[in-house]
Amino acid sequence: MAAADRTSGKDRAWQRMLSGRRLDLLDPSPLDIEIEDIAHGLARVARWNGQTIGEHAYSVAQHSLLVEQIFNRLVPDASIEWQMLALLHDAPEYVIGDMISPFKAVMGGNYKLIEDRLESAIHLRFSLPASISASLKKLIKRADQVAAYFEATRLAGFTETEAIKYFGRPRGFDPAGLDITPRPTQSVQNDFLARFATLDQARKK
Repeated sequence: MAAADRTSGKDRAWQRMLSGRRLDLLDPSPLDIEIEDIAHGLARVARWNGQTIGEHAYSVAQHSLLVEQIFNRLVPDASIEWQMLALLHDAPEYVIGDMISPFKAVMGGNYKLIEDRLESAIHLRFSLPASISASLKKLIKRADQVAAYFEATRLAGFTETEAIKYFGRPRGFDPAGLDITPRPTQSVQNDFLARFATLDQARKK
């Protein structure tokens, strides 16, 4: 559990990681971030507040793999760096959870501030740009919305009309071959780590 520590005179919210790291959520350091912790956390955070069909929860880790898969179809000439940014687009949720959009709006700017700080620290940890361009954000967001549409209609009980209203219609996109069936936690965690390792190695060549 995260705990408040005010012994230094300023508010801190620490999260102890299984790697042994202790991450300050309010002032995160790239040095305290490990991909193994990210994969472990994301594989155990449920999308859609857990309201999905199937024996297993549909995790943020599996969603992240799906978004990167869709992103690569939408942007077939994407660089390795862009693919990695797509894979890590929800990485802060390994410590702050997946909050549904309506509740994020209620929480306001503080939540977004914490999310942005975590995202920047994660990017720096893996030698990615601390912030990304508006055009790339738009491309990743489009992949995210396509993923959300198919998750909503296939897993979360949304009608097609509802999904179109909130996520848009994925015009011209063929969902064949998409990994949407909820899978066991460890399997998804391993796949997330494997995909990250593949991209990281390719980037270093």
